[in-house]
Amino acid sequence: MTDVKADVEYKINFNDNAFLLDHKKFKLLEGILNTGSITDASKLIDVSYRTALNYINKIETALNVSIVSTSKGGKGGGGGAILTPEGRSILKECKKINAIMQLHRDVNEIETVVSDIDEDKGVMELTKNNLSIKIPLDRSYALGDNILALISYDNIFIMLEPSKSSIRNIIDGKIVEMKLDGEVIKVRIDVGGVELYSFITLSAEKDLNLTIGKTVCIGFKAMSVATLKL
Repeated sequence: MTDVKADVEYKINFNDNAFLLDHKKFKLLEGILNTGSITDASKLIDVSYRTALNYINKIETALNVSIVSTSKGGKGGGGGAILTPEGRSILKECKKINAIMQLHRDVNEIETVVSDIDEDKGVMELTKNNLSIKIPLDRSYALGDNILALISYDNIFIMLEPSKSSIRNIIDGKIVEMKLDGEVIKVRIDVGGVELYSFITLSAEKDLNLTIGKTVCIGFKAMSVATLKL
């Protein structure tokens, strides 16, 4: 399996100007907010004070806006730095992106094939082994295309019986593994020869009386499936 690691970059748009803010510059802004000091913030990300100033200057020049306001110290020296309203706004947007990525860090990856397209109903079907997944129609895909389907662990619900709801995909499966993962239980379920993971709370596990080998139903909405053409 190929191990790929990539640093996050945040595309910041401000008054028709754009800048790609990498993770280190994001942490610099966060450090300034938390410490009130460029010097202290630069130490947190292990760069020199001069480099930190250069980072700030690059961002401000590209976006044509001031993001950090500094003040000189009195007789005792020191001084401080705060984020301007624009700087705080940029940091907030980056944190929102981080929060979204954190929510979806645990994802089931299923290599499927487009097996059916229903123009009238606006849906299409992806299959792998005996697993069939319904997703919204995407006209950029054609029958026979190889598609990577991505479903977050959090978006898969476990039920004892099929229920009538807005969940389009309801599939029979069998629990093959249960493991405590922090404050939740990570459940591995075999569905049609494909193993999928779901996170459930401790209280939900108790209410459903889940055990390894138990037959259950899993459900997830068609809209919760992200796809990528292979």
